[in-house]
Amino acid sequence: MTLRQTQSLFARLVARLILRAEEMGYEITFGHAERSIIEARRLGFEQSLHTKRLAIDLNLFRDGRYLSSTESHRPLGEWWERQHELCSWGGRFGDGNHYSLRWRGRR
Repeated sequence: MTLRQTQSLFARLVARLILRAEEMGYEITFGHAERSIIEARRLGFEQSLHTKRLAIDLNLFRDGRYLSSTESHRPLGEWWERQHELCSWGGRFGDGNHYSLRWRGRR
């Protein structure tokens, strides 16, 4: 699959992710969806999938309260992992609000 094809798959899957979050009773806002290579370098994440448009950080809320813990994301993250063999949830590596598609060994 090309990068562009993978980006299109990611966009479709994120649409489902957002709808699933609402079904689970979450409200969401976007964190980082795309990051420039300059910003990624500044943060020390030059290999970030955000620079490839293959990752998104979601902020979860319930009853108006921000849910910042990885555990708060677990039900949604585990659902995400089952959607496609390339789906990766950041809760497996200390970044609970991160949802991505694997690309060339990165997650």
